Amino acid sequence: MYRDETLGCVDCGRQFAFTTGEQEFFATKGFTNKPSRCPDCRTVRKARQPQTASTSYSRREMFQATCSQCGQRAELPFQPRNDRPVYCRDCFASRQSYR
Repeated sequence: MYRDETLGCVDCGRQFAFTTGEQEFFATKGFTNKPSRCPDCRTVRKARQPQTASTSYSRREMFQATCSQCGQRAELPFQPRNDRPVYCRDCFASRQSYR
């Protein structure tokens, strides 16, 4: 079904092989377009892209507050507002189980 193809890179203009193995991998991932960049240019392009939310999550700024239910310290990923109650992880989880 698949055959090795030779494609041209849109960035550097070099020819590169789009192998049957790569084509099968693309098909399993649901990709419908052929790659437009050679492996070297793809690597350079990925290195220049900003980090995704999942990789930058660990550096997220956390805010301190007092839990409205138990009074313990709560660490929140958002700036709490004075007009809304905030809950520590345990109290929040127990409130979610009642719904």
